[in-house]
Amino acid sequence: MTIEYLKRGKAAEARAEDDAKTRAIVESTLKAIEERGDTAVRELSEKFDKYSPEAFRLSQDQIVALMAKVSDQEMADIKFAQEQVRNFAQAQRDSMLDIEVETLPGVILGHKNIPVQSVGCYVPGGKFPMVASAHMSVATAKVAGVPRIIACTPPFGGEPNPAVIAAMHLGGADEIYVLGGIQAVGAMAIGTETIEPVHLLVGPGNAFVAEAKRQLFGRVGIDLFAGPTETMVIADETAADAELCATDLLGQAEHGYNSPCVLLTNSRALADGTLEEIERLLGILPTANTARVSWEDYGEVIVCDTYEEMLETADDIASEHVQVMTDRDDWFLENMTCYGALFLGPRTNVANGDKVIGTNHTLPTKKAGRYTGGLWVGKYLKTHSYQKVLTDEAATMIGEYGSRLCMLEGFVGHAEQCNVRVRRYGGINVPYGEGAPVRKAAE
Repeated sequence: MTIEYLKRGKAAEARAEDDAKTRAIVESTLKAIEERGDTAVRELSEKFDKYSPEAFRLSQDQIVALMAKVSDQEMADIKFAQEQVRNFAQAQRDSMLDIEVETLPGVILGHKNIPVQSVGCYVPGGKFPMVASAHMSVATAKVAGVPRIIACTPPFGGEPNPAVIAAMHLGGADEIYVLGGIQAVGAMAIGTETIEPVHLLVGPGNAFVAEAKRQLFGRVGIDLFAGPTETMVIADETAADAELCATDLLGQAEHGYNSPCVLLTNSRALADGTLEEIERLLGILPTANTARVSWEDYGEVIVCDTYEEMLETADDIASEHVQVMTDRDDWFLENMTCYGALFLGPRTNVANGDKVIGTNHTLPTKKAGRYTGGLWVGKYLKTHSYQKVLTDEAATMIGEYGSRLCMLEGFVGHAEQCNVRVRRYGGINVPYGEGAPVRKAAE
């Protein structure tokens, strides 16, 4: 068994140091928002985005004016993408059924899927206006039936980005705010004088946004920890070449300066060729200044002897995006267990998943794929159970078992909840503070 690293990314210790700095900044920023509300939010917007409008919430007239700046073709493309996202989200929603079953005569159990009552959708800006993130968060929340959807996005070039605003509005946002970063997610979760807090935060973002969501979890729900973009290419020589591998790696590395990108292969020739091709592409890629930093600091090339080793390594890394281009793509689909989303075959690519194909692009990072999947319509729904006991016989029988099991644990008050019903509906005199007696079978 041989697993060889031709290139390694930043050591875990260095990443932990970066995380600690981020954690401290976010903690103090959220405290300021909680203590000083709108004043703190405005100061943060002025400091980080150089943006301080009369009101951060856009009026209907402002939304209409911004949407008028979007070309007909751009608007058609946005609508097409949202249709794909809605269609898949609706299919997912249709698979989630309320149930009610009679588990014993007279005992009815069930559950209902109830939408979260308010959600805050963060649509990142940073170096690029993330139009697609509006589809993924806002439109999917609308399909789930969330009654109040608010959306925040940072200014882009000093003003709201028209395409992002259009996507938020068309997706179904009830309130749109031009706010970015920690101040946006903090305001949505904590609330201010002008922003009513939400019950759930969703959407991707940079390391500071992800850390803010982590610290706010518990006060509100969150979708998942969606930090800097990660991508992995699993490839062999039968289905991929160096150009495909290098293009798919750099296509995600351009997101930011800290986006891990990994090539996992069983071909040394493909690995060497990809390293060379990456250098060639970095010479012509317009976003190379960003992509090169990510590649140099976080890029990895791993060569394995076998497909089994490739599978084991992939599951250990648990990357957000996993592009599979091999002679056994379905084998990886069947056997992989830890990832954000799979993109199977050379005709498939992460960019289509990010922008248009219909699956959600808000996905787990930093190994969170070991315990959660990505954002989907089910994240906006809470599954609540209920129970009904309809007959005297059922109340008596369940009550007798419940009484004895409560006494087994020492919960006398719990037992009395059962006993009072055994007495009332079964006519059985259970002494106060005792468990129900075991009746003979004939009884």
